[in-house]
Amino acid sequence: MPSAVALIPARSGSERVPGKNVRPLAGHPLLAYAVATARQANIFDRIVCSTDSEEIADTARRYGAEVPSLRPAEHATATSPDIDWITHVLGQLEEQYELFAIVRATNPFRGPDAFRRGLAQLLATPEADSVRAVERVKQHPGKMWVLEGRTMRPLLDQTHLDVAWHAGQYQALPEVYVQNSALEIAWVRVVSQTRTREGRVVAPFFTEGYEGFNVDDEEDWERAEALLAAGKVRVPKVE
Repeated sequence: MPSAVALIPARSGSERVPGKNVRPLAGHPLLAYAVATARQANIFDRIVCSTDSEEIADTARRYGAEVPSLRPAEHATATSPDIDWITHVLGQLEEQYELFAIVRATNPFRGPDAFRRGLAQLLATPEADSVRAVERVKQHPGKMWVLEGRTMRPLLDQTHLDVAWHAGQYQALPEVYVQNSALEIAWVRVVSQTRTREGRVVAPFFTEGYEGFNVDDEEDWERAEALLAAGKVRVPKVE
């Protein structure tokens, strides 16, 4: 089994859900479920949190993750690309690993099995540099429009079609998938070779049920609480 490190990003500047990473959900900070997920997956040699906040760092350590050093402020803005903090945190580790996974705290219903399945898929797809979670779109780009003054045009060129996608039924449209933040697993070599987190060849990991549910704003947070209260989802057990 290749060596692997779990990377948990948790910057402090969330604007749509202030304090999101340390905000309690079902009795524990949201961040705790990411740590529990990584620990219970039993595929990682190390679990590391990347944060610019001492409060978040203390929370991560309390639940079992390491924080080698705080993330530099320039890598913790709302527009900072992920590759910057990934490069920073990998550079802080004395050991070198073959694989890394991004375990985001914003997906509390994903669970450890998703990472076991994702790793198995990557290892079974030797031509891929990484796997990334995706789900089939509900709002198809074939039915999207771009405004041009007082008129609009289809986002995608459809002049070659007998029946335009925007005029057809959803079931007749080509399958299109959108990425979600449930998981990403990649070979560490792609970071230095391509200066990206995913490399050049990406395999799709199809999320199931609520695995791809992402807490991005207050409405999502309320829905997460409602789903838990209704017993429709579970969070990983926190130890």
